[in-house]
Amino acid sequence: MGLLEKRKREDVEIPTASMADIAFLLLIFFLVTTTIDVDTGIGMVLPPKLDETVEPPPVRERNMFKILVNEEGRLLVEDKPLPVSQLRAEVKKHVMNCVPDYGYGCLPEYSESPDDAVISIKTARQTPYDAYIQVLDEVWMAYFEIWDNEARKRGYPSYEAYRNQLEPGEENEIRDLIKAQISIAEPDPS
Repeated sequence: MGLLEKRKREDVEIPTASMADIAFLLLIFFLVTTTIDVDTGIGMVLPPKLDETVEPPPVRERNMFKILVNEEGRLLVEDKPLPVSQLRAEVKKHVMNCVPDYGYGCLPEYSESPDDAVISIKTARQTPYDAYIQVLDEVWMAYFEIWDNEARKRGYPSYEAYRNQLEPGEENEIRDLIKAQISIAEPDPS
């Protein structure tokens, strides 16, 4: 019986030589199939850097719509507090002030025309990123609503429908008519 017990103990071993190969293959499989999310940031095309010897074009004070975002994410629009929820309407008023069909009239505190309107966004260094993005989104949504209104005047159901019917390389007449002039000002050094 001593010999039989000895054999049973030897037969009980599990071969582990191929376990390393299997673990290596699983590791390679998961490395190849795993996707890593990469933050792409804000998709904006920045203008080319101006020559330092050339003066920037003058902008009349009336045409500049100033938005300041403080460290707490609160807005000062034209030096008055304003909730983010009302920003879109104010941007539309500023841009389309002197357009007769838009219904705003030519008020002296807003721009002279859509071509002259400039939206200036300035933040503090400690401004929360989500507050900045929310303000930028509201400004862009104001422009999209303006473009949507113009597309509807031209007989399209929406600006998106107008944009989708454009051929590649064809000019976007609506965006050329009402250009989005958004200035992202650098924060003051603190």
